[in-house]
This record gives sequence, C-alpha cells and structure tokens, in this order.
Amino acid sequence: MRLVATDLDGTLLRSDLSVSDRTRAALHAVHEAGIRLLLVSARPPRWIRPALDDIGLDAAAHPLAVCCNGAIVWDVAEEAIHTHRPLDPDVVRRLVEQLRTRVPGVAFACESELSYLREPHYVPLWTIPEDYTEADALSFADGRQVTKLILKHQQVEQAELYTAALELCGDDAFPSFSGAAFVEIAAAGVTKASAVAELSGGLGIAADEVIAFGDMPNDVPMLEWAGRGVAVANAHPDALAAADEVTTSNDEDGVALVLERLLG
Repeated sequence: MRLVATDLDGTLLRSDLSVSDRTRAALHAVHEAGIRLLLVSARPPRWIRPALDDIGLDAAAHPLAVCCNGAIVWDVAEEAIHTHRPLDPDVVRRLVEQLRTRVPGVAFACESELSYLREPHYVPLWTIPEDYTEADALSFADGRQVTKLILKHQQVEQAELYTAALELCGDDAFPSFSGAAFVEIAAAGVTKASAVAELSGGLGIAADEVIAFGDMPNDVPMLEWAGRGVAVANAHPDALAAADEVTTSNDEDGVALVLERLLG
C-alpha cells in the first residue's frame, strides 16, 4: 500500500460531516508511515480545504485533492487548479436541449472551474456561493469551461433522471451521482479513477499499490481500478458490488478499521 484514495461524504466523514478521532488518528498513521493520502470527492474545490483542516493534516504535505468527480485536481496548498478536464461546450448545449425534451421541467446547475451557475428554478441541496451566477443552462458554456453539469427535478426521481442522462450522454460524456436527487455529468472518460490513475502514475505508483474507499456510484470506477477497493457498509448497491471488501459504515469508522488492520 503506497497510496490511500478516499471519498469524503458518506465514506470518510460521518453523517454529520465530521471526522472522528479514530479516523483522524488512522489517517495520521498513514502519513507517518510514508503512505500518500489523496482525498477524492464530488465536491468542488471550495469544499475541500475544510475537510483537510478537520483531519488536521498540513496542506503542504498533501497538496493535491481530486474534486468534481475527477474533472479538477486541486492544489490545496496553492489554492489553484492543477489540472482541469471540462466538458465540450457543444456537448453541454446538446445535453441541455435533449434532457429538456426528454424530462420536461428539469433544472440545471454547473460548476465552471471555480464558479457556480444555476438556473432560476434549480433548487440547491447545499449551501451555494454568494457570488453565484443565475443563467439559462444553454448559456452555461458561453465563454466558460463547464467542469460538471448538474441536473435535478422536483417531481422526477433520480433513477429516471440518471437513465435519461445515461442514454443521452452516449460516448460524449459520463453521468453519475453521489447523493440523493441530482445527477452529475462530466466529460467523457473523466472519473475519479482517471484522476487517481494519472496522479498515481506520475508518482510511480501502480494500481495494485492503491487502496480506495467509496460509497456511491461515482466511486465505482475508482473502486474497480484500485488494487483494493473497499466500500463502507452504508454504500449504494453498485459500490458494494464493485468493491473487493466491505467494511463497517462511515458512522462506525469503516475506513479507519481497514487502515488500522493494514498498518498492523
């Protein structure tokens, strides 16, 4: 084990979004053993630093984090984008038009590098930046790079939204979801796995030297790619099926339990 890649929400973090003392101690032990730690999340960059600070690790020692399901690698120490894999503008516009036809009433938001945009009728599930932009989704890609496209509907279930997105994306984009109600779309080939693989390769670390932790469908590519994929007990069925091992839940320090065992 030379690299630990872990999802945050629903996996490393408790349901109240805190880091337990036991998990914090396990992550510090990983660091002291000379093993690299990589936070890998659907979160945008603005939500990564608080988690790293809660863990209590120096950003200089762990400068990079994977954000937006692999579309952004964020330099936490420099507070700057290290790499960015955005959607093609024409694909964004096509998907907006076709999803509006397929699922009338669908609402869109997007992460655009470090900016957040949403349509007037999009109801956010989380706190959004005060300086967000309100715009029609067809204009999201006008002069901007769309990091990930987000869609939700007040009446239509997530499963139906995901099915529609999966069929319409085809080979042009990659849909997934990391929480209730919404669906996220990234560029084709952009996943948590692609970002972790690129960073690992640059460090001379092979897939079989990586252990990955996750809980949702957006974690599945990473769980399948890593030499050892571990799902927490509260994980989505797709993540459970993709994992090599299932640990206890996020509220029962599932990640810490595995790391403690591996560190002896």
